[in-house]
Amino acid sequence: MSDQRTAMIRTRIEQALQPLSLEIIDESAKHAGHAGAAGGGGHYIVDIVAAAFAGKSPIQRHRLVYDAVDDMMHSEIHALSIQARTPEES
Repeated sequence: MSDQRTAMIRTRIEQALQPLSLEIIDESAKHAGHAGAAGGGGHYIVDIVAAAFAGKSPIQRHRLVYDAVDDMMHSEIHALSIQARTPEES
């Protein structure tokens, strides 16, 4: 299931933001026994470089990523850590 979730996250982010690079790390195993993990949601780190972030604040960048996976939050995804940069910042 975890690989399917990661693939779903990747697809949604790629469609929404056309990143130049995208790394998704599944840290769900590190959170076994955690209350959120009990509900089935995974813990992920997203490291993304996209031109769509140009001129945007860190909060605006995070919102763009969250918007891309919005329907997965709190069901498929319990926690999402985001590192969002422009091509010039990478």
